[in-house]
Amino acid sequence: MNNKTQSAITPSSTQRHCHRIILIGYMGAGKTTVGKALAAELGLRFYDLDWYIESRMRKTVAQLFAEQGEEGFRRIERNMLHEVAEFEGVLISCGGGTPCFYDNMQYINQQGLTLYLKASPEVLYKHLKMGKSVRPLLLNKTPEEVQRFISEQLKAREQFYTRAQFTLDVNLMDNFDKIKISVAQARQLLNV
Repeated sequence: MNNKTQSAITPSSTQRHCHRIILIGYMGAGKTTVGKALAAELGLRFYDLDWYIESRMRKTVAQLFAEQGEEGFRRIERNMLHEVAEFEGVLISCGGGTPCFYDNMQYINQQGLTLYLKASPEVLYKHLKMGKSVRPLLLNKTPEEVQRFISEQLKAREQFYTRAQFTLDVNLMDNFDKIKISVAQARQLLNV
């Protein structure tokens, strides 16, 4: 497996007590950033679900969206979620839409500790604008359309996100020190 999908970290006593932590939230909320740092601190293997899908399918998420449409991608995503969520000693960062389809949110809550990284539409827009990759759902949209899309979609998805066992406000996570604070807050919330 490549380093992008999983970071090899030696197991610790924390790993025995915490088999799975699953992060959810809108794209750009910082799930990968917080997830990697939290996994490193806890001695858990880190999996980004989108990266896992790309590794297993040998195609990018954008290619899968283009070839199979959102419905086809969501079926693949659900299958891969069920695969990776069976691993032990892991921290999984889900795609922004993962909790919103099928029975995924119920399944996620059954598989481990769930944490919703919550951010405002304005913060999400800033993070996505700074990001290196264009997200399939944002392709061919003007900045104004992207902002409107984020607000509307976040409103629709909030009902799924708020089913997580814990919620962490990540609106102020804009530099390394604040990321460290968010990781410490996540540990405190999750009691790990």
